[in-house]
Amino acid sequence: MSNGYVIHNPLQCVQYIAPHTWVYMSVRRIFVNERTKYQHVLIVELEDFGKALFLDGILQSAQVDEYIYHESLVHPAMVTVGNPERVLILGTGEGAALREVVKYSSVKEVVTVDIDYELINYVKEYLKEFHNDSFKDPRVKEIYQDAVDYVRNTVTTGEKFDVVIMDLTDPYGSEIGAKVYSVDVIRGIYSMLNDNGALIVQAGSSFLFPREYGLVYDTVKLIFPLVTEYQVWVPSFMYSESFILATKGVNPIKLSSDIVDATLRINGVKTRFYNGKVHSALMALGSYNRT
Repeated sequence: MSNGYVIHNPLQCVQYIAPHTWVYMSVRRIFVNERTKYQHVLIVELEDFGKALFLDGILQSAQVDEYIYHESLVHPAMVTVGNPERVLILGTGEGAALREVVKYSSVKEVVTVDIDYELINYVKEYLKEFHNDSFKDPRVKEIYQDAVDYVRNTVTTGEKFDVVIMDLTDPYGSEIGAKVYSVDVIRGIYSMLNDNGALIVQAGSSFLFPREYGLVYDTVKLIFPLVTEYQVWVPSFMYSESFILATKGVNPIKLSSDIVDATLRINGVKTRFYNGKVHSALMALGSYNRT
C-alpha cells in the first residue's frame, strides 16, 4: 500500500481510500510534514475540511467532522458501562477521544497510551481545536509505550479498567497499529476489564476492507460474550467508519434512547452528534458484509 503525499501546483494532499482509490484534497496550509521514529506525520489545513492529521498517508480525522467520528467511538461504550471510573485509551492520536472521555463526571482516571512521543507533541501544539487542552486535565495519565507491551504488563499487575478504547491506526494501516489487533492483546484487554466493562475498537472500513475487518471482528468475537457492530458516515473519510463494541455484561443494543440521554445528562456530558436516538440508530446499522 502506498502512502498519501503532498504535491504542489496547486498544493494538494492525495488521500489513500482503498488499494485503487485516491482522493485529492486541496491544502491551504502545511503545519507539520515530518517523519518521527515510528511514522510519517502530516498536519495540514484543508480547504474543505479544516485542520487534519494524516499518519503514513492515511487521514485520521479532520476538524469539521471529527466530532462525528470521536463521539461515535467513545460514547456508546461509556454509556453502556453507565458511570465508568477508569478508562484506557490505546492510541492517543489527536487527543479528541480523550476530550470526549474527560467530559464524564464519573471518570476518576484516564490513561492514554501511545508509542509516538513526537507525534503527541505535534498534536498538542497544532491541534488544540481537537483536544481542547484535555491533556491538562488532572485525571489524565500519559504513557508512551507500545500498546502491546502495555497490555502485557498491565495484565501481570492486575490493574483494572471500566472502558478500553482502541483508537489506533486501521488494521490495514501501519504495522505499528496492526499488531495490536491480535488474539493475545484482545484476550489481555478482556482480563483487564471489570465485570461490566466494555471494549470499543475502531476497525476501519468493513466495506472497503472486509477481510481485514472480518479478522478483527472474529478475534473479538472469540473472546467476548457480547459483540456489537455499528458504523457511521464520516464525510472527510469518504466512507462509513466501522466500530466493534464488545462487552462483558450489558448489551448496548438494549439501551433505550431515554436511558442513553439520562446517562449523558447525569454525567454532565454535552455532545454535538451523539444522543439517545443516534445510539439506537447506530446499534441498528450493523456493518457491511456481515449483516
